[in-house]
Amino acid sequence: MTELLTAAQMRAIEQAAIDSGEVTGLELMERAGNGVVEAILEEWPEMALTSYKAVVLCGPGNNGGDGFVVARLLKGRGWDVEVFLYGDEGKLPVDAKANCERWREMGAVKQLWKTSFDNVSGFDPDLFVDALFGTGLARPISSDLYKLLEVMWFQSIHHKIVSIDVLSGLDANSGRFLIENDDDFSLICDLTVTFHRPKVGHHLAQHTVAQGKIVNKDIGLNRTASEFEIDECAQVELLGEDDEDIHGYGYNFTGVDKESWFTENHKYSHGHALVLSGPSGKTGAARLAARGALRIGAGVVTVACPPEALAENAVQLNAIMLRQVADATALAAVLQDERINALCLGPALGLGEEQAALVSEALVVRGDRTPYGLSVVLDADALTLLSRDSDLFGRLHENCVLTPHAGEFARLFPDIAAKLAEPATKGPAYSKVDATREAAKRAGCVVLYKGADTVIADASGRAAINSAHYERSAPWLATAGSGDVLAGFITGLMARGFAPMLAAQTGAWLHVECALKFGPGLIAEDIAEQLPKVFSDLGL
Repeated sequence: MTELLTAAQMRAIEQAAIDSGEVTGLELMERAGNGVVEAILEEWPEMALTSYKAVVLCGPGNNGGDGFVVARLLKGRGWDVEVFLYGDEGKLPVDAKANCERWREMGAVKQLWKTSFDNVSGFDPDLFVDALFGTGLARPISSDLYKLLEVMWFQSIHHKIVSIDVLSGLDANSGRFLIENDDDFSLICDLTVTFHRPKVGHHLAQHTVAQGKIVNKDIGLNRTASEFEIDECAQVELLGEDDEDIHGYGYNFTGVDKESWFTENHKYSHGHALVLSGPSGKTGAARLAARGALRIGAGVVTVACPPEALAENAVQLNAIMLRQVADATALAAVLQDERINALCLGPALGLGEEQAALVSEALVVRGDRTPYGLSVVLDADALTLLSRDSDLFGRLHENCVLTPHAGEFARLFPDIAAKLAEPATKGPAYSKVDATREAAKRAGCVVLYKGADTVIADASGRAAINSAHYERSAPWLATAGSGDVLAGFITGLMARGFAPMLAAQTGAWLHVECALKFGPGLIAEDIAEQLPKVFSDLGL
């Protein structure tokens, strides 16, 4: 997994390297500027072939210092470069001031706050470099500055815009903008160049489109956030293509090794998942979940349904088994079979007292059937039932996974959702990661908060983001039944022996991979059918 950093963690990593004598602040600034220029030329190779025109907007902190380095390096390549400073040159940090002085040997520094559209309209730059505010931004930028940037950035449709570290105004921790009256926010960039590790805010959904393509550049810092006691429980990871556990199909989970994955080959050694179905006319969601559980590797999958829904399910199920479960008493009897080690309930289950009793029975702790006991995935209607009954909510345990979308999350955790919905007035702003962590701690189990920026957290504070943005964007996943398949994926993985957190992470990642494999036109029935192709691509 790729480590994601908060602003405080990045500052600590840089400061530790400087304090140890490994590198100076000036050297880091030089490396960052070189990384930006390198990224520009990699993204637009034609810009390496001749000189272009650039406007570099420098802010009052070290992000501005990076901008002065970029200006000097572009000028050295023969570019026409204009530099604008927002702030007082005399108050620049030491390293930024040094780089400002180096730039002054090559060109002028104009005051951005005094400029207007007329100051740059005749220059018609090919490139704007946004080095105004980086990861340290803690206060909203003013409406006046915002309007000025709008005028400058949108005077031409031809130029490119590159932001250093984060698009100015973006809170690096939350992905929210700290801008007065940001309802009308329209600033965007084509490319964001960040350093050492991506930041949490790069992969939270509110304004990912505005950030353009994210490129991470190495600046020679060999440290991780876990070395520092900053932002307690703030370790956040990004699920992605370099993810060993996921690409290895979870060989590292407790109690199961790679060899046994292939050699323990009778069906019950691969787990038995039970999926509860809704009544007649509402059975499709359970079948989608069951198909997902079977395709992802559960050895046996059974759909349990009310008596009146038996025929409806039977005509559409083959490899998936079928069991009559009329009520909570019947469910308790079925769960006496200790081979059943994972349970999924909620998709189109219903919201009556009988269904609440089923959820209650499902949450009875039933010993060590796997290293994690009986694992339970609660989705859809089960989440609504939990939100209505505090006693039911109180029965949640560490082997549960909750999979709410935004509306369900707000019903389950109304105070947390309200905090997340508040305007961002200072940084670091409250983020979806913060909200999911708080919810997981309260519930005492894994919470998977769905969205293009799916956030997964457990009660200890571990968190991961499954980002369906940038090259992994799959908007066609917004289709009826998609979430039911995801619930089935997680259930099947837990039947197979995955710990709840790893099952949620792996299921979410594979869910997006299946959508990318199919492409536009996807419907829920297609998702699980892409798993064999995805597994083949992973070399399984």
